Amino acid sequence: MIRTNSAQRQTRTAVGAVGVLIAAAALTACGGPARQGAAAVLGGQRITIATVEAKVSALRDEVDAQGSGPRTERAGLTNRALADLVLSRVVDRALSDRQLDISRTEISQARDADAKLLGGESELQRELLLKQGVSTGDTDAFYRQQLGIQKLAAAEGKDARTAEGDAVVRKALAAAGTELKVVVNPRYGTWDPQQVSLVDTSPDWLPQRATSS
Repeated sequence: MIRTNSAQRQTRTAVGAVGVLIAAAALTACGGPARQGAAAVLGGQRITIATVEAKVSALRDEVDAQGSGPRTERAGLTNRALADLVLSRVVDRALSDRQLDISRTEISQARDADAKLLGGESELQRELLLKQGVSTGDTDAFYRQQLGIQKLAAAEGKDARTAEGDAVVRKALAAAGTELKVVVNPRYGTWDPQQVSLVDTSPDWLPQRATSS
């Protein structure tokens, strides 16, 4: 899924052109969360604030361990974490609506292929951490999410890396988010249904997800 050019100096995900979705696709709706302690509620199921904070902590600890910068509270990291958590559930719903799924075998094959391409599992983990903002514990979830987006486009005979495929994915995710009646705690921003994105948030401190070259 990760492509490289010029001796592996550039990286992009298998879904390329839809990277903007991965970077900012927290599917939300008007109003606050339905239950106390929730960062978001989807289909009546909570994503707790504690879950978001744990994801942020794991990512920050791994980045700090790489010596990539001082340990600070960087604006946008929490929003990014919530966006990824919500997106994973929305992608799963969109796949389910189309009777599609991503198997463990598909995830393993994609992950192994990238590890081989980059020179090993440790190199893959470093690449995902520093270029994609993915901690070690979230690697399989990342691949499931990416493969799911790719499969949503393929279901309509499109390539997710193209403008047409991107439009198909956006439409599917918007519909799934609506079905799930996603509600996000206002502290994290507001939902723009047209852009399929979380808005009114601070810029992210992590490197932007790479787009196709």
